[in-house]
Amino acid sequence: MNTQIILEQQIENIMQIMTPYGSGTGFIIGDLIITNSHVVGGLKEVVVSAKKLPRIIATVIYDDPFFDLAFIKCKFEQPTIALTLVDEHVNDGDTVVAIGHPYGLNYTATEGIVSRASRLQDDLEYIQIDAAINPGNSGGPLLNVEGRVVGVNTFIIQNANNLGFALPFFYLQDALTAFKAQKEENIIKCPSCKNLIQETNIDLDYCPKCGVKLEVAKLRRKGYNPTGPTKMIEDILSSLGHNVTLARRSQASWRIDEGTARIDINYYENGVIIGDAKLCAIPSKDIDKIYDYLLKENGELSYLQFSITENSIYLSYLIIDSSLTFNEGKVAIERLIQFANKYDDILINKYGAIVQKRDEED
Repeated sequence: MNTQIILEQQIENIMQIMTPYGSGTGFIIGDLIITNSHVVGGLKEVVVSAKKLPRIIATVIYDDPFFDLAFIKCKFEQPTIALTLVDEHVNDGDTVVAIGHPYGLNYTATEGIVSRASRLQDDLEYIQIDAAINPGNSGGPLLNVEGRVVGVNTFIIQNANNLGFALPFFYLQDALTAFKAQKEENIIKCPSCKNLIQETNIDLDYCPKCGVKLEVAKLRRKGYNPTGPTKMIEDILSSLGHNVTLARRSQASWRIDEGTARIDINYYENGVIIGDAKLCAIPSKDIDKIYDYLLKENGELSYLQFSITENSIYLSYLIIDSSLTFNEGKVAIERLIQFANKYDDILINKYGAIVQKRDEED
């Protein structure tokens, strides 16, 4: 099969995984979503989405920093064509396909060859490939020409051209077998003694078998706790009835969809907080009528401001973090969310503005 056919057949199996620390890829094997441990970032909950699955909160039920594997559980519709693991090793020169979401570019498939079928790194074998993989590919499947999983795309060598490494399928198979034998969830694999430990049996973040400090246990116990203006923004969104975990795109970025409008809130390193709703696009006719309307509304709006960038109309809220208060921030963000959808409809239906095309949800 060629790369396009493989992608079309297996795309339902490919997940995007989002945390406050970044995003990565996962894939379905049976009733579990497979990804890298470093993708889930030591969290108990992550956000996942797929072709047939809108953004939902999922649970990390197995975290293995030694193999850099994690298993995620949530309810999802089984794909039309199931992904399966191969039952034999790859060879040097074999053609492989990596599928993932590099830099948020969803469902990107890249083809390459196995440069080295077994490359030893830190006491583990990896498949070295020349297929282009980048940040966001981590945790995605490496497939053979039959569309079966030969490995899990795990890391790259920075500042090198197409030097990628995938954890071979047999490590994943071993991990799945050992995990299912536990018949329990919330399992952490000790990277030192390699025992599988039930999280409730871990005291003070130390492995009960060998006594080593379990960093993953510490991270899972602490969870993600925003502070300062970031926390205030999330408190505001929560008070407005929005699930901040689903809205969160990173530690300083949130997205809300309201009707036909999409609202992005970003907190920048220079202390500026900008809430942007990218509305419709300027039509080719009667542009002066839209301009007159926007100028009139700008004169009456408080907290918010219309602007035009290229041919897109934006409704925005801007404030410096030191000036942000809960009460005023709540009023402004609530208006931004409500008015964005309202103005989008008015501009489209009354002034002939053009509905914006959206990229796939990331």
